[in-house]
Amino acid sequence: MEQKSKSYQVNHLKQLESEAIYILRETAAQFEKPALLFSGGKDSIVMAWLARKAFYPAKLPFPLVHVDTGHNFPETITYRDDFVEQIKANLVVGLVQDSIDQGRVQEEKGPKASRNALQTVTLLDTIEKHGYDACLGGGRRDEEKARAKERFFSHRDEFGQWDPKNQRPELWNIFNGRKHHGEHFRVFPLSNWTEMDVWQYIKAENIPLPSLYFASERDVFTRDGVILSQTDFITMLPEEEATARKEVVRFRTIGDATCTGAVLSNAATIDDIIEEVAAARQTERGTRSDDKRSETAMEDRKKQGYF
Repeated sequence: MEQKSKSYQVNHLKQLESEAIYILRETAAQFEKPALLFSGGKDSIVMAWLARKAFYPAKLPFPLVHVDTGHNFPETITYRDDFVEQIKANLVVGLVQDSIDQGRVQEEKGPKASRNALQTVTLLDTIEKHGYDACLGGGRRDEEKARAKERFFSHRDEFGQWDPKNQRPELWNIFNGRKHHGEHFRVFPLSNWTEMDVWQYIKAENIPLPSLYFASERDVFTRDGVILSQTDFITMLPEEEATARKEVVRFRTIGDATCTGAVLSNAATIDDIIEEVAAARQTERGTRSDDKRSETAMEDRKKQGYF
């Protein structure tokens, strides 16, 4: 009797996972000293989770690198330390405060000052100090128009700068990691993922997340149309103090507390968040005040060396 052939169907999440793992392994194979940039946000968490899968049962062949502005949410730092311990990874922390103390950058002044832009110098100094020739990141093309221009292997010159007009073709998933001395690459395994893909993967893999992603009553105020958390890092203006209140909110993206906005939400579970994201009409970075400083804010920062 003729045996029927089995049908193997791969859903889109498995396909994205396979692509990301392939990129992670290519990075480890082509570069001498790669690193994975870890912010404690959902995308970098998924990246580290995928990396653990890609090289299991061995340990990660590269460290997790966190550029700490000193103005992070406390929940982010607590989660970072617990997560690193859970996956038994090496953690390297670059401190923006050190860059300020060394005179490498000048801290912004005024009530709307932010350290977010200062991360670029700290990141480039950390890359140079440790000799990383490739830095893996969780950037996705659906997030923002400048990130949509990135390749999987995104070339940076000897000054860490990005030229969107001078990138290499990536036909048939062939990636060229050749570089001159002093140059390095930023690598984006999640390029083809969407925010919805990330949340569905988190649900499928049961990945733990910082509490900031889930709705809870928090002390907030409104600045320039963005809901910000009340923290020790932010000085509220008199008119902003009038908007100070308790509100049930959550964060769609996690970064420096001075520029990461919250959204009104009752989504307290992964399923709630997936339903909310499906109905959203604003991108997750629409709550980031640092992206609103100019029309080309993100691209300008990336050209200077920002991730």
